[in-house]
Amino acid sequence: MLSGLVFGVLFCQSMAGVMAGVIDLNMENFDRTINGQKLVFVNFYADWCRFSQMLAPIFSEAADKVENQLEGVKLGRVDAENQPELAARFGISKYPTLKLFRNGNLMKREYRGQRSPDAFVEYLKGELTEAVQSFTSDDHLSTLLQKKSAVGYFASKESPAFKTFEKVSSSLKDDCPFYAGIGSALVGERGERISLRVAGAASADLVSYSGDLSNYDEVLRWTTEHCVPLVREITFSNAEALTEEGLPFLILFHDPNDQDAVRVFEEKIKSDILHERGSVNFIHADGEQFSHPLHHLGKSKRDLPVLAIDSFRHMYLFPGNFVPDIHVPGKLKQFVADLHSGKLHREFHNGPDPTQAPPSSDTPSDTAVPSSDPGRPDGIPVETRPTSAEEMDFLSRQPELHEKPNFRGPPESAFAKLAPGKNRYSMAAQHDEL
Repeated sequence: MLSGLVFGVLFCQSMAGVMAGVIDLNMENFDRTINGQKLVFVNFYADWCRFSQMLAPIFSEAADKVENQLEGVKLGRVDAENQPELAARFGISKYPTLKLFRNGNLMKREYRGQRSPDAFVEYLKGELTEAVQSFTSDDHLSTLLQKKSAVGYFASKESPAFKTFEKVSSSLKDDCPFYAGIGSALVGERGERISLRVAGAASADLVSYSGDLSNYDEVLRWTTEHCVPLVREITFSNAEALTEEGLPFLILFHDPNDQDAVRVFEEKIKSDILHERGSVNFIHADGEQFSHPLHHLGKSKRDLPVLAIDSFRHMYLFPGNFVPDIHVPGKLKQFVADLHSGKLHREFHNGPDPTQAPPSSDTPSDTAVPSSDPGRPDGIPVETRPTSAEEMDFLSRQPELHEKPNFRGPPESAFAKLAPGKNRYSMAAQHDEL
């Protein structure tokens, strides 16, 4: 016991030496530091966290490499336990959390990649790439456009409007490409402006920003609304980040070649439940890659597309078939409303609400019925296929998905355990409870 305490003391005393190349950040120097560099990569840590302890020498070595290889880039660290204001400011709930600041602005996505000096350096090299690409003419721009893109026309790079556009691009770099035409010849009589353009789209389909070009918050809000997909695809690489947002999933499992289903899904969201954006995450998933959660619902590739809600407690199937029932007026809206009201969970435990007549025996039920075949409630064997390394990691964190699904009620969440894993992070709340 004593030897362990001595080791802990010696470890903490040696941290200053180990982290010699890393800037210690606090309330006094934080803003000055992040505003004084192109990039600042910040490690929010806790001394008691063993993952923070493991990361310390790796982060220090990365700082030395960055010092020698990259100009305008620094690595910093925040002792989140001793700097609670900074921890609260950036919503730190787990250690270590790695966040990137570009020209003083917090990037939207935290770092979740490999924790090694070389991986950190390569990541920062990639982030040094300018988020805004220049074009010299509209013909040049047409060769650059590949998908929905933010396009701006500015008098000069010193223009307040361009500075705002550049700042917004830093935040949304991973979501949308940004292009800028600079100079009076490009600006023309129409003046400085920003629009969303799509490769091959007619001019009538373009959306133009009509607000104050120098108002960062308004330009960011507008660009986010039009540039970030309303329905995002979940993959094994981004599942942790999506789950950590903490919003229930309204998730469409579909055949990877069936983009029509995704289009219909997005159209119904826009027409029926757009107001739910911010309270529910609209997600679509490759039904072949995510076959195990699908199996957990008692479904297989034969049933695609399949719509469900994952509340992070249970999964609930959309009543009926995606097509044609998604087109029944009010049905999708009611499905989501029943989640918020607790009706989905309540009726699972207690049966139909008193105001609702129990379903007759010939009425389809929201809950699948057992059959003689344990693979599927309708007796069709579940399809199998090779399991990828990413899916094996997904399944290793959810052993219950290997089990036969329970068709007596909604299964447990298939995605809740994709939140930050205990083999990479320590949770701040857990330590507070000790």
